[in-house]
Amino acid sequence: MVKDGYAWVLVPLVAGLLAGLVYMFWAATALLVLAPAFLLLAAFMAYFFRDPRRAVPSDAGLVVSPADGRVTRVEKLSAGDAQSPTVVSIFLSPFDVHVNRSPIAGAVVDVTYTKGRFIAATSDNASLVNEQNALTIKGEHLSVVCKQIAGVLARRIVCWKRPGDRMELGERFGLIKFGSRTDLVLPPEVEVVVGVGARVSGGVSVIGRYRIGV
Repeated sequence: MVKDGYAWVLVPLVAGLLAGLVYMFWAATALLVLAPAFLLLAAFMAYFFRDPRRAVPSDAGLVVSPADGRVTRVEKLSAGDAQSPTVVSIFLSPFDVHVNRSPIAGAVVDVTYTKGRFIAATSDNASLVNEQNALTIKGEHLSVVCKQIAGVLARRIVCWKRPGDRMELGERFGLIKFGSRTDLVLPPEVEVVVGVGARVSGGVSVIGRYRIGV
């Protein structure tokens, strides 16, 4: 579990245990309801903030998914322009792992946080108007932009990296709490190998491929 989830787990856990303890001495019906409710909430929070280990692929020339979830958008930023960057959007439901991972190995050259709205993360407009945090990662052969975008339920974007930090392929760099979206903007030399509707896993699923030295 990521450290940012400790308080979200401990508060309902302690509340549930206290309610159960008090019920032993004062058998109020409300406590009988509250105790298991708080414990179930603590269990869900532990599940939500889980951080499973991932076997990151070792092949060269890969761009991996920055998040778990479902691909909802794959399109050129400028329609009809072959040299336009491609945006790949991944929607994270509250049941997905919410830890974000670096799509390439490289240095973080810019981190830009933008305040905004909280419309549904599945909307294409979310990448334009919602609260978001954009990381520009410069690798040895290409640069990508990875956006953490808040959704209807999300109210906290967490980023652990700063400009100048170095990240390895698939390395954790942050998370978005309670439903969100992650956009990946790829340069034209990357061949995107996923389509809309695909399920992807952060740090594992291959989003695109590029040729070394081309």
